Amino acid sequence: MSERVVGLGATSGLEEAERVELTVAAVAPGGHCVARVDGQVVFVRHALPGERVLAEVTEVHRGFVRADAVTVLEASPDRVSPPCPYARPGRCGGCDLQHVAPDAQLRWKEAVVREQLIRLGGLDEAGCDALDLRVTALPGGPLGWRSRVRYAVDAAGRAGLLKHRSHEVVPVDRCLIAHPAIQELPVLTAAGVSWPDAEAVETVATTGGDVAVTAVAAGASRRVSGPERVRERAAGREWVLPASSFWQVHPDAADTLVDAVLELTDPRTGERAWDLYGGAGLFAAALASRVGETGRVTLVEAAGDGVAAARENLRDLPNVEMVAARVETALARRRVTGPVDVVVLDPPRTGAGARVVRDVVAAGPRAVTYVACDPAAFARDLRVFAELGWRLAALRGYDLFPMTQHVELVGLLVPA
Repeated sequence: MSERVVGLGATSGLEEAERVELTVAAVAPGGHCVARVDGQVVFVRHALPGERVLAEVTEVHRGFVRADAVTVLEASPDRVSPPCPYARPGRCGGCDLQHVAPDAQLRWKEAVVREQLIRLGGLDEAGCDALDLRVTALPGGPLGWRSRVRYAVDAAGRAGLLKHRSHEVVPVDRCLIAHPAIQELPVLTAAGVSWPDAEAVETVATTGGDVAVTAVAAGASRRVSGPERVRERAAGREWVLPASSFWQVHPDAADTLVDAVLELTDPRTGERAWDLYGGAGLFAAALASRVGETGRVTLVEAAGDGVAAARENLRDLPNVEMVAARVETALARRRVTGPVDVVVLDPPRTGAGARVVRDVVAAGPRAVTYVACDPAAFARDLRVFAELGWRLAALRGYDLFPMTQHVELVGLLVPA
């Protein structure tokens, strides 16, 4: 590692492993803050706005570099000591914000969402102000919440977590954001466990009280302990699904999102609803209870495990129709047709995309509730809605992933 310190007056470009003293500016997506050195953009991790730090360059790209703050010269009042010894430069990359006070983490995420809405979504400052966005913390605090943890396994058979933007495994003795039941599992090297034949170890601790461990190698899985099928409780129902199936990783996330969707969407008796990217049917079940026997809910899901879980868990709801297909295909081929009153969009991290947005708008719903796990993808889709004459009437943020840069959004879109 180079020990040469590059000052702010340096004229040469930064190189990997160089250290540079800089003053940190605004937050940016991805758990970074932005700084500049002689006009060169530096995305800095482990820093806070307003701080003066010594940063080590980790990647050099055309137009920008990435760096880690390795020494804090002037600290922000929002800085705290990370509770986890692995949440440091060059170590585990799972937590982006352990150095940030919990209330400041919420403001950090609000700032990122606002920046994306303006830069990508086409909103102006006044439009963002009108939304009065607040990111709300969930119960339980910032540690011990993650109910599904996938540990990577290195060549020596040691289970751990990955470095930031790397496939290198950092062996750990405990992950502090993991659910307490997962923290107590004899999975990690510190417990004397080795995984010579595994590529990863998947752990789950459910709201239904089940705990399971699965070893994964070459695309195949082997149950190590716990049940093959686990129980979750949400929306007033018990859900049974394979331990490897998708489910929200915060114990309070499913109910939080259902409550937000129902409040914003306001489904009414007799209405027709679509649950697009419906997974195991969490939102479909909630919608079905509101529209009643005279209403209809159509759930669209492409993943086989999601379709199977939805069919099993919603079999007592005759007013729910299942469509096993990609959303864009189902809409384009008219496997799902209007008229429709309300739509719930819960797309993957890449967003719904312009094609889906256009087809949803063309169906003529009175409202669309969009559940988003990526502010940038949400903002891009929001711009398409706006071009089609729709507006964002309400937006809520939820801190489903404390200590990380991720944030969940629930937005209400209506015809303008």
